Amino acid sequence: MHESIQYIVNFLYAAMLTGVPLMYGTLGEVITQKAGNLNLGVEGMMYLGAVFGFWGGYATGSPVMALLCAFAAGMGGALLYALLTVSFKANQNVTGLTLTIFGTGLANYIGTSLIMASPTESATVAANVINAFRPVRFGFLTDIPYLGKLIFSHSWFVYLGVALCVAAGFYLNHTRQGLNLRAVGENAAAADAVGIPVTLYKYVHIGVGGGICGLGGAYVALVTCGGTWTYNCISGLGWIAVALVIFAAWSPYRVLYGSLAFGTLSILRLYIPGTVISIPPSIFSMLPFLATILVLVITSIRLTREKMQPRGCGVNYFREER
Repeated sequence: MHESIQYIVNFLYAAMLTGVPLMYGTLGEVITQKAGNLNLGVEGMMYLGAVFGFWGGYATGSPVMALLCAFAAGMGGALLYALLTVSFKANQNVTGLTLTIFGTGLANYIGTSLIMASPTESATVAANVINAFRPVRFGFLTDIPYLGKLIFSHSWFVYLGVALCVAAGFYLNHTRQGLNLRAVGENAAAADAVGIPVTLYKYVHIGVGGGICGLGGAYVALVTCGGTWTYNCISGLGWIAVALVIFAAWSPYRVLYGSLAFGTLSILRLYIPGTVISIPPSIFSMLPFLATILVLVITSIRLTREKMQPRGCGVNYFREER
């Protein structure tokens, strides 16, 4: 009995760790879409956050600089997207896809350059940076059977992500600025008519959303990959995050258990004994996207305004046409 419970605890713990980068990427995209912009460049922003967060830790030996560089890189990519779509009225879908291609290529180029410049033919951040993002202990709380591992045995990355989700949910639902943001995303013309600075709101929240995506990339580079640069380290997580936005119904609170659910599906193949059931690995790779399709079907049947994409997503706002 004890072994069975411990097996389940280990499975849930691994699912939580796998879902952390998805949590950051999804939350960043939720904030972006709440501003009325559909940014398909989440993968690219996560790559930018991964490589510049890695570079920040590699060059300075400071975990704080690693986080700041990751956030700034993700924000920089997002602001470039905002410049093209908000100011220059470029197509949002095409711009987002271009950002993904740009971020992926630049990250792999910089990462490969760091490896080639290293005498050991590998690039690894300093030990103190890696240790800063290892699981922390909370005294006797960490030693609580089962719950201690699930709740009090994570790195600061995990707790920061949870705090950001809770703070974003409160911001969107219980502050004037959050309500203004939702108005901008639903009907920019109406928001503009009542005096809300639409362009400013879009730039600020698209930038912040991109910065949060960058932190998700940094988690992959510094935690998942153990602080060693790995080619193509994001490997599609950004695309899953875009799909997870739908699963979470554009709610920062739902991002928490949505990322856990997708993390569970992502590692399921590692916890099902092959002697019990034989399923091709490709089937397991499909599970997160299959879940998204099911959510789309269910959402379309139970149409509610609160669980649908903001109306302004994908549509550029021309103030002259108001």
